[in-house]
Amino acid sequence: MALNARLDHRDPLVFDTHELGRRPGALQRLTRTVDAPSGDAALGLPGVIKVPSGAPVRLEIRLESVMEGVLVTGTARAVVEGECVRCLEPLERELETDFQEMFSYAETDNRGRAKAEPEDGDEEDEDRLFIEDGLIGLEPVLRDAVVLALPMQPVCRDDCPGLCSECGVRLADDPDHQHGAVDIRWAALQGLADSIQDSEKDDMSGAEAGVDEKQEK
Repeated sequence: MALNARLDHRDPLVFDTHELGRRPGALQRLTRTVDAPSGDAALGLPGVIKVPSGAPVRLEIRLESVMEGVLVTGTARAVVEGECVRCLEPLERELETDFQEMFSYAETDNRGRAKAEPEDGDEEDEDRLFIEDGLIGLEPVLRDAVVLALPMQPVCRDDCPGLCSECGVRLADDPDHQHGAVDIRWAALQGLADSIQDSEKDDMSGAEAGVDEKQEK
């Protein structure tokens, strides 16, 4: 996008660069703890694993003035919550992720006014973030950094055995759990053996009945 959406200086993820100035090489270090956003701005993978809405996120930010704008380098720390994809148990772990993003000064026209949109054909501007009235918004940068740092298929532990495919019991709670089911490859042979045994029993019963009849006579 050419310009950030209208930024609100009261937003904890919006940072003011006025004190930094435009002298290349100037540095400013900031530490801030913010509440994790919710809804579409949630940090993480909704329904899988994420930073809970309102949970504290600690940010350590370095703002560096360069010729083109302000280079932002930072680290975010938070606790993420989710569900193990194998056993479906809730999980919680600490997350630390680094990020870096360049925020460019807005281009101006001949009268020194900021251009609202990039010129036609300027595809590079579509992926750039701009400084708006001395403000920068870190929400999209932080969200991308957290998503990239999270596992797509979180597990409570690397060797989680998951759930029993037959009854759904959590195998980690019952390592010796088993059902003793007959191997499907032998099921047909077992059925044939049973039918033969039943047939032999019938024949023996018939023979014994014949012997008994002769003895009675």
